[in-house]
Amino acid sequence: MKTYGFVQINLKATGENIKRLRIEKGFSVKDLQDFFGFSEPQAIYKWQWGKTLPSIDNFFALSRLLDTPIDSILVAEDTVIFFKNLNF
Repeated sequence: MKTYGFVQINLKATGENIKRLRIEKGFSVKDLQDFFGFSEPQAIYKWQWGKTLPSIDNFFALSRLLDTPIDSILVAEDTVIFFKNLNF
């Protein structure tokens, strides 16, 4: 029997990191909106509020723009969820 586990991402804390890093690096929400080619800033605000996460492509681009590794932006919960008896 194998056990598999993963951690959960804390959306609110991750969003706070995105906002903090954006401000520290001197970028406005409009700067990020333009960088990603979004017609509206809503996606950026949703990231910062912890409502959603960027896609993996956008996360990679964001980490490059902010000169910060992705794992320094993401905040993982201490809780690990395990699955047993998975049929792989």
